[in-house]
Amino acid sequence: MSDTVVVGLDVGGTSTRATALTLTGERLGTGRAGGGNPTSHGAERAAAELSTALREALRDVDPTRVRAGAIGLAGAGRLRADPAGRAAFDRAWSDAGLHCPYTVHSDALVGYASGTAAADGTILIAGTGAIAAQVCRWRLDRVADGHGWLLGDAGSGFWLGREAVRRLLADLDAARTPGPLGRRVLATLLGDDRVADRPRETVDAVVQAVTRRPAVELARLAPLVVVAAAETEPVAGTLIERAAGLLADSVARIRPAGAVDPVVLGGGLLTGGTPLAVAVTAELARRWPVAPLRPAGDGASAAAWLAARDLPGATDPAALHPLFVPDPPVDGKGVHLDSSQVHP
Repeated sequence: MSDTVVVGLDVGGTSTRATALTLTGERLGTGRAGGGNPTSHGAERAAAELSTALREALRDVDPTRVRAGAIGLAGAGRLRADPAGRAAFDRAWSDAGLHCPYTVHSDALVGYASGTAAADGTILIAGTGAIAAQVCRWRLDRVADGHGWLLGDAGSGFWLGREAVRRLLADLDAARTPGPLGRRVLATLLGDDRVADRPRETVDAVVQAVTRRPAVELARLAPLVVVAAAETEPVAGTLIERAAGLLADSVARIRPAGAVDPVVLGGGLLTGGTPLAVAVTAELARRWPVAPLRPAGDGASAAAWLAARDLPGATDPAALHPLFVPDPPVDGKGVHLDSSQVHP
């Protein structure tokens, strides 16, 4: 099996990434394309982006060497249940010259695999949306939240953005001068951080600015909260602590007290050393003091590892994991929110 290649794809609402690796972890090619989530963009457009990323990753690879593939995708269950959508993905796969089988996994499972080789554990993702899932023998067992902005996603980017606007409106209602976070929210929504002589005029302008756009776009305000919290702005700090508690509560719905298996943290708000990542890590460590806490890594590489671990005669999967998925960097400060929701 020395010439065997596996392919992994991480398909999101804003980008699609592909990678081709040998079973020794040698990276033969990578590819990138636009958003490939069929729920967000439709099956045909999603399949076209998948094809672009695949072709780029396989540019210098003989496709007959590829023995297996895996795709990580938000809404994987919906794709598996949609014959037309699956057919579009099948065509993209074969058009890239691939005739081996591929598996579609939820982005939650792939995110978990990007952080650990343990067969059992928990994944917590916070980006635009938020979801927690328990993994048992490499299958999603129980899931908490991921209910979308209207009914859930507690502690998510949407939640932070909405709460920042609510705090601003409360200040304006009470004729209080908005603090640093409130002024940043005003400037982002209205282009100016000044409050009208009659604060209600500013209230109405803020409400109109929010309601005339899709509600989920409140998530674009989350980085303002993160930056303000890093500068020790009190309101932002309070929101970060509340969000951390809500995210930990979601984990507690599905994770037994005293569990010692790993917890993987993924999504733009929980990676890169953000204040929310720090707060969530502290809260999870308080509730599960013995459990290892791991940051999510490269999803495409993790998908490739999931494909490799099921090959007949493959090396011990746990031994392959560090070859496929190196430890992610932990010193970044950026916040990048995917516009897609995170659902199994």
